[in-house]
Amino acid sequence: MFIDYTEVEIKAGRGGDGAVTFRREKYVPKGGPSGGDGGRGGHIYIQAHHNLSTLLDFRYHKKYAAENGKPGASAIKTGRDGEDIFIKVPVGTIIKDANSKKIIFDLDVNDKMVMIAKGGRGGKGNSNYATPTNQAPRFAEQGREGEEKKIILELKLIADVGLVGFPNSGKSTLISTISSARPKIADYPFTTLEPNLGIVKYKDFQSFTVADIPGIIEGAHQGKGLGIKFLRHIERTKILLFLIDVTSENPQKDFTVLYNELKSYSPALAKKLKIVSFSKADLLPDMDLVKLSKKKIRNADSKTLIFSSVTKKGIPELIVYLWEALNKK
Repeated sequence: MFIDYTEVEIKAGRGGDGAVTFRREKYVPKGGPSGGDGGRGGHIYIQAHHNLSTLLDFRYHKKYAAENGKPGASAIKTGRDGEDIFIKVPVGTIIKDANSKKIIFDLDVNDKMVMIAKGGRGGKGNSNYATPTNQAPRFAEQGREGEEKKIILELKLIADVGLVGFPNSGKSTLISTISSARPKIADYPFTTLEPNLGIVKYKDFQSFTVADIPGIIEGAHQGKGLGIKFLRHIERTKILLFLIDVTSENPQKDFTVLYNELKSYSPALAKKLKIVSFSKADLLPDMDLVKLSKKKIRNADSKTLIFSSVTKKGIPELIVYLWEALNKK
């Protein structure tokens, strides 16, 4: 199951209390204070890991608490520090404050890590408070509480190219054709219920990544359909590849609807490089395809590409075009 949003409660460990003890040695009847400091509470870290692809684990584990520090001991012995917790998340996870919704950190690189909650400082033992006028202090400092927060973890896939289109426009078939990704494919709308990520090989040792999200319908930015829920997964992409069915009666209108939905969701998303392509070329005769190839789409940033994922017609040219566009960015 693909989970890309969750709320988590975290609490760093409390610092251990300082100790109140005195030296008790033979022939030293009035030994001085010997209380040690308490250990610090455990910190909580969040780290990005490339082997993870979903926040599913957090569906069942929503509270994390680090170990408390141990109290100080006699003979000026410091208590043991609380054990730190390391929480692993997929690369591309954004951490937000649950109350303000402000971004705290963006884990966009493998192994990138942030201390999200700091453990409390250990209290000082009574050995720290001896003075010429008070040589036997009978008090020590208590340990401090660790940081406690409620955070949001939000996953945004990191891909080079994002596929945009209406339901059943051929996005899933395309990504399964040009990569090893195997999304569910069927001849009805909303087959894709979650994002898919595919790696496209280019020549011998080069590649780029493509993200496929559920189809977008008019009114998506108002919550209609499924696509708006996953638009965050193409916010990081460099290029948007729009797919329009070759049998569409009004390609310009289709593109404009898709473009306006992206713009309503995020103006920055609509400013990305927009490449328009016509899918399912196997459904039209060559003569009609030639006419379609000359059609210009307003607000698009490219020539019109035509391909068929079934017959592979135009697929090599599409891959080359995407690769060259990415390397111009």
